Amino acid sequence: MADPIETLEELLALYGTPGAPALRKVARRLTPLYRKWIMASQLCVLSTVGAEGTDGSPRGDDGPVVQELDPGTLLMPDWRGNNRLDSLRNIVADGRVSLMFMVPGSNNVVRVNGTAWLTADGDLRQRFAKGQRLPATVIVIEIGEIYTQCARALMRAATWSTPDAPEALPTVGEILAEVSDGEEGGASYDAAWGARAEKTMW
Repeated sequence: MADPIETLEELLALYGTPGAPALRKVARRLTPLYRKWIMASQLCVLSTVGAEGTDGSPRGDDGPVVQELDPGTLLMPDWRGNNRLDSLRNIVADGRVSLMFMVPGSNNVVRVNGTAWLTADGDLRQRFAKGQRLPATVIVIEIGEIYTQCARALMRAATWSTPDAPEALPTVGEILAEVSDGEEGGASYDAAWGARAEKTMW
């Protein structure tokens, strides 16, 4: 078994000092260019922490994945999902959140750390209306810090260079059948999923 690194001194001894750009890129509110970047993002990962542990949830929309309430506050709709509510439960218990905003074709990522709370306020929900449909709640995110993440990770993974998933990639139905001992999932689940998702997108 490998020995763990247990102190900050041990950790820092293995790495160099961060350069000035890595430290100077941090803002506490939306700047014009950070705003432009985030509003181009239709996909982000929302990370939360709560009494039962951590959760990372992909969030996507057909336009900007968040809206700006003011330069220090972002709004994110909570559209229909599987009703596990892992992220929302965590936010109610512990408001600390992190977000990673991505834009297809760009290897850069913009990160936001802050605190969040939930609301069912009608006016805020109405901002995200899709025809007659509204999100059940809106996540209000108070920005603590916002900064860019260097492109190396997405470059290493060649994230945007392969448009199609590998043929051997397991389907959700196959995974569900495996973990439920065949009680759920399977080929019928996969066959029905596409149409079901289209009907319940918003």
